[in-house]
Amino acid sequence: MRILLCTLNAKYIHVNPAIRLLYALNHEKHSGLAWKEFTIKESPDEIAQTCSSFDIVAFSCYIWNITQTLEVCKSIKLKNPNIKTLLGGPEVSYDVEDLIKNENVDYIISGEGEIPFAEFLKSFPNLQGIPGLAFKKNGILNYLPNTTQFELKNYKDIMSYQFDEVESLADRVLYIETSRGCPYKCEFCLASLDNKVRYLPDQHIKSTLLYLMKHGRTIKFLDRTFNIKKDFTLDIFDFILKYRRPENIFQFEITADILHPDIIKYINDYVPECVFRFEIGIQTVNQKANLEVKRKQNFEKTSSIIKQLQHKVEMHLDLIVGLPYDTMSEIKFSFEEVFKHFAGELQLGFLKFLKGTPMRDKEQHGFVFDPNPPYTLIESKYLSKEELHKIVCLENALEIYWNRKRTLNLLRYVGLTNNSFDFLMGLGIYFSQKKLFHAYTMNDVYEIALDFIKLNYPSDPILIQLLAIDRALHFKSRPGQTFHNEISDSLKKSQIALLPQTNVKSRYLCYALDLDIRQLSENKIVPGKFISTIRYNGVEKPELFNQEINREVLT
Repeated sequence: MRILLCTLNAKYIHVNPAIRLLYALNHEKHSGLAWKEFTIKESPDEIAQTCSSFDIVAFSCYIWNITQTLEVCKSIKLKNPNIKTLLGGPEVSYDVEDLIKNENVDYIISGEGEIPFAEFLKSFPNLQGIPGLAFKKNGILNYLPNTTQFELKNYKDIMSYQFDEVESLADRVLYIETSRGCPYKCEFCLASLDNKVRYLPDQHIKSTLLYLMKHGRTIKFLDRTFNIKKDFTLDIFDFILKYRRPENIFQFEITADILHPDIIKYINDYVPECVFRFEIGIQTVNQKANLEVKRKQNFEKTSSIIKQLQHKVEMHLDLIVGLPYDTMSEIKFSFEEVFKHFAGELQLGFLKFLKGTPMRDKEQHGFVFDPNPPYTLIESKYLSKEELHKIVCLENALEIYWNRKRTLNLLRYVGLTNNSFDFLMGLGIYFSQKKLFHAYTMNDVYEIALDFIKLNYPSDPILIQLLAIDRALHFKSRPGQTFHNEISDSLKKSQIALLPQTNVKSRYLCYALDLDIRQLSENKIVPGKFISTIRYNGVEKPELFNQEINREVLT
């Protein structure tokens, strides 16, 4: 019997830990077991063709791939009705009775997959009585709920990435699991359904981590709250700093307002800059909304921790649009408070009504959501469809201009003037009228922003000055179009003469600014007369120099 463990990843760079772990646990007992990853962009027919040489095809399912996975199951059955399909993963664990009715699905495993999958392999085709396994027999559902938990100590000698081609790991995001469960009960999150936190064996964690550091670059920890245990957190940090390679980057999901002072001190004392990334789910600053979804958060503490660490750790902050009691004004307040941290990335997500979560039962809030994955909010008592559309435009502008680091100086200035929400929303709406959000050129990015500023903020010349600086800094070679007039040739020549000399032949741009751009990077708006000079060598990123001058020099 040949069995394929597989999944459809969102992108090639992602990997799926689940199928690797199941393969590592079972391949020695079942010689016909294999594993393979696809992506959601691949043709269902082509994936089905690859699967056609197997007797059973088992899919790992999530909200981002369930639609495509069911299409592949359909294609498999059209090619060969005798091939059996098995679904597992979080997206199928809470809707077993409906999904098993699908004529292209033969088996479903709900909950943790280690025990049911091993029993499935051992017992096939006599599958009666396996907890967590659902199947149809003579049109009747056979299903025993999965009440068992896998003993994580069994992973002690398992290192699942050993079956990958080593060369393929360097350019992918590699995931590692050190614990399961979450101590919090946020009602929009599947992790809240398992409040018992269990840790994998130390030997497994460190052997896997060592392997990933040696052969990969970006390593992301899957723990929902990595910093629950101070001593564990510090031990892993120590291990990383001892064995990491210079190119390694590590991403952790943390709860900032419970971050222990010893961890803060350790990071400030020992961790090099930009080696760690912290993903912090703020979601909303509105405490009424937090309480309604059983979410605990002290935003003042969270904000303080971010400020203490952001010079060392790259911050990825998350907000959710659509929570109960979050009206447009509340969302605006949350956004502007969080944006003022100027994190490396700010993700603005939209509330999703995941199967199994208590959010689906909160009918009193008038939630209307898409019945198809990813079950996104359509409207509620607090947000109309029109308001949600405007926020979608804002989210697209945030991604294009801030997260992709195309107008950092401009948006820092806008954020410091407490106008980030309205500015980005207006820019996003204007952009949508000119171009599709997924089809634009780099010139479109800056020209649309220039026209938007001229139309809506004609009285603030600093906006166009900073847009011109951001555009100039984005390219390695001096752009032809400048958006902002340069200073006179004679003054430009004298400014260039003041710069540190270089043996490389360079080109220059010199702009007069009405604020100190160096102080802006320190979150201060200092007005005055300054000349910013940008030097290009055509190979490396351009250099920015800034000098304060007398007003008379420019006249």
